[in-house]
Amino acid sequence: MYFASDNTSGIPATIMDAMVRANHGYASGYGTDALMDKVRARIRTLFEAPEAEVLLVTTGTAANALALATVCPPWGAVYCHTLAHIEVDECGAPEFYTGGAKLVQVSGTEGKINPDALADTLTRAGRGVVHNVQPGCLSLTNLTECGTCYSLAEIHALTDIACAHGLPVHLDGARFANALVAEGCTPADMTWRAGVDILSLGGTKNGCIGVEALVIFDPARAWEMQLRRKRAGHLWSKHRFLSAQMAAWLEDDLWLDLARHANAMAARLEAGLQGRLMFTRGGNMLFATLPRATHEALQKAEAQYFLWPDHQNDADSVSVRLVTSWCTTEAEIDSFLAIVGQA
Repeated sequence: MYFASDNTSGIPATIMDAMVRANHGYASGYGTDALMDKVRARIRTLFEAPEAEVLLVTTGTAANALALATVCPPWGAVYCHTLAHIEVDECGAPEFYTGGAKLVQVSGTEGKINPDALADTLTRAGRGVVHNVQPGCLSLTNLTECGTCYSLAEIHALTDIACAHGLPVHLDGARFANALVAEGCTPADMTWRAGVDILSLGGTKNGCIGVEALVIFDPARAWEMQLRRKRAGHLWSKHRFLSAQMAAWLEDDLWLDLARHANAMAARLEAGLQGRLMFTRGGNMLFATLPRATHEALQKAEAQYFLWPDHQNDADSVSVRLVTSWCTTEAEIDSFLAIVGQA
């Protein structure tokens, strides 16, 4: 019963086999390998973006921080949700890589930025006033840190506001595949057609060993991104092992199949936790409030999950985060729910 995180799961055999194949012989380094050509072409086709640049890094933190550094100057503001990963879980990496850009929190329920709050924040941003940080970019997260999913209409509402203020838009897609299959749209619909300029496409949380793709829809920004990746120490020499993961992950829509399974397991878990959920499930993450006695019974049975510190945990109840993955089984879900029912 392992629901601590989807980035702690193992690796599908298809991806592991691809790594073994990539280990044979020699391959050009630093992203010039033949597999990377395949990855670039595949992502361009999937996103219907023939001029998009695609660069690989090993961590989501690197992907987000480098993306933000490319679209936001050091004196700029990155507008993000109060609970955004770049705000609460990246140890100042966005500020470090941008050279000092300020993260400005924007409120909203269920982990989603409220359009009125964003419009109000940008109206009062102090554009042109030398004493203020200047509006730099908007950063969205889908799935959100609350496990909810921005609909296409919600994304458009926010990117339209950003566009009206001349701001580029970054999308943190650590769980982009989960959001995509939940919304039932195309990759293009959820990104550049919706006003997104740069995407951090996460593979690690959805079955890969450790690879994230930076998808830059504006080719004018591509060279700067390449330089920033190298300067930051995130250009791998044995790059073929990143390319091999991403190529296998994308082939035959494996990435979507893995996400569908994770979402389906979360839906099964959701069905057994009705009335206990804190947020609307958008993909493969659930947040629930459990009686403390239930929590103690689950811990005794060695169920793995994290307490949710942003909500009250008291003598009678606890708030928990439950994450399913590509390899979560129905048996795990049913065992967990049986203990919840008994407790």
